[in-house]
Amino acid sequence: MDPSVASVQDLTDRLASTGYLCDPALATVGFLALRMARPMLIEGEPGTGKTSYAQALAEGLDVPLIRLQCYEGIDASQALYDWDFPRQILHLRALESTRDSGSDPADLADVERSLFDERFLLARPVLRALRESPAVLLIDEIDRADDEFEAFLLEVLSTFEVSIPELGTVSGSPPPVVVLTSNRTRELHDALKRRCLYHWIDHPGLERELAILTRRAPEVGTALAEQVVSVVQQLRRDEGLLKPPGVAETIDWAQALHHLGAVDLDLETAAATLGAAVKYREDSERVRASLDVLLAK
Repeated sequence: MDPSVASVQDLTDRLASTGYLCDPALATVGFLALRMARPMLIEGEPGTGKTSYAQALAEGLDVPLIRLQCYEGIDASQALYDWDFPRQILHLRALESTRDSGSDPADLADVERSLFDERFLLARPVLRALRESPAVLLIDEIDRADDEFEAFLLEVLSTFEVSIPELGTVSGSPPPVVVLTSNRTRELHDALKRRCLYHWIDHPGLERELAILTRRAPEVGTALAEQVVSVVQQLRRDEGLLKPPGVAETIDWAQALHHLGAVDLDLETAAATLGAAVKYREDSERVRASLDVLLAK
């Protein structure tokens, strides 16, 4: 898709220039997706950087990011296109006004064609990506959509073409870079998975998470950043939380502490700012009860 990306390292460097520190496996999947013109399916726990990866990819390739946020009940019209009905009605009224004023009425077929003109077309994300390519199309949280929508996406991603009966076929040439993300709230069908190159994003290790925090929040002091990352790593590993904090929560917590003027992670300040890191009452109670032990490690 983008021959200007010369290697896996080149893509890694481009992502790093946007602030996204990519592990070698994910960079390899991204490079192969570009070379093979294949969609990427990126799964992982919330907060591991799936959406940020697509955003960094668009910035690193210097192309637009077009996002389709999936949700329960989404259908093809909300992904592809719709018609601007209010403007169409105004157009009909204008034609009627012309006819009433004594002008020659338009032929019925001409009226119909004028209603389904390009000017009344509302392009949704998938159609926009095909038209505006090269672009990155982010299909976010595909696991929230239903089976019918997944089947529709499979068809579009197989051909990178969309047929609009009134206007003809729209093809993506070159095809957009497609990134599908999933929190794995349900299993996706094998047919969609086979179409994609797959990668599971896990929580980063201590060193890489510290590097990410330093890059994304350079104002946070070194000692504080190291303490925050160390505690977050322990929370993911040992505490059995309902929702372990992701990298986004690590950054939020470090920035919250920085705004309070903290230079070290002490018990009182950690407890007061815990809401930046954990998001469930049960998790909060469990962490508060063990904060003194966590900070002592």
